[in-house]
Amino acid sequence: MTLSDSSQNLFQSHPRSFEANRYVYPVLSRRAGGISIGVNLNPDKICNFECIYCQVDRTQPLAKQSIDLDQLRGELAEMVDLVTSGRIYDDARFRGTPPPLRRLNDIALSGDGEPTTCPELEPVLEACAKLRIERGLEDLKLVLITNATMFDRPRVARALRILDANHGEIWAKLDAGTEDYYREVARAGIPLRRILHNLIEAAKTRPIVIQSLFMRIRGQAPPESEQEAYCDRLAEIVAAGGRIRLVQIHTVARQPAESWVAALANEEVDALADRVRRRTGLAVAPYYGS
Repeated sequence: MTLSDSSQNLFQSHPRSFEANRYVYPVLSRRAGGISIGVNLNPDKICNFECIYCQVDRTQPLAKQSIDLDQLRGELAEMVDLVTSGRIYDDARFRGTPPPLRRLNDIALSGDGEPTTCPELEPVLEACAKLRIERGLEDLKLVLITNATMFDRPRVARALRILDANHGEIWAKLDAGTEDYYREVARAGIPLRRILHNLIEAAKTRPIVIQSLFMRIRGQAPPESEQEAYCDRLAEIVAAGGRIRLVQIHTVARQPAESWVAALANEEVDALADRVRRRTGLAVAPYYGS
């Protein structure tokens, strides 16, 4: 399918605000193949990672904010109705959406930080599940986009059970194969081994999607040794009994936090995707910088 320039711009535009909404926003998602309704559980920009490629501006710290559940439920219901009615395509920002993509694919919990750090994750997922049933949208997916650092917390485990019961998917970040590279990219104090343990345990319970982003750091693509170690980590998850439905290989597509971070070339993304397929036998989808 050939996309118009306006459609390409829509794919590249992922603002986490819409009209007067505080939490809920629509995105034309290349990955979803349609409209994804985003739910920003971190408008205060709270995150336990500080990824070098993140486009969120964290230079102005905000006070921690509780989620206003009533407001979020209202915004979510209005957005679902806006998309399912087709009225969203009257908006100039979505008018250029190609007909095959004029469909609601999912509600995705993500936003300006790590959604599992949000204390209200469980009731928010309950609200999403309830609305899905009320609107008769049995095929509508609930997606949690996460770094998997909090899966061992009881409240997060309860939230994942709600996800499982409502056509849910986990899209979990894994951007490295070694501890040193992981710390360079994520700038986090949480050990990579803990994340791998959480991924293994989550993938034993349900198939998960691994979402990985690789880039040039100070002009250098990830070395072959790091790419091989990354494949080893994926194989480790599978060998431990984890199920990986898909591996998404991304590169930088929007302005990153650091000026010395840049996108890989399309052929470099393809080469890494091919390496993962050969080494692991997993299904892989590449996503390019432009």
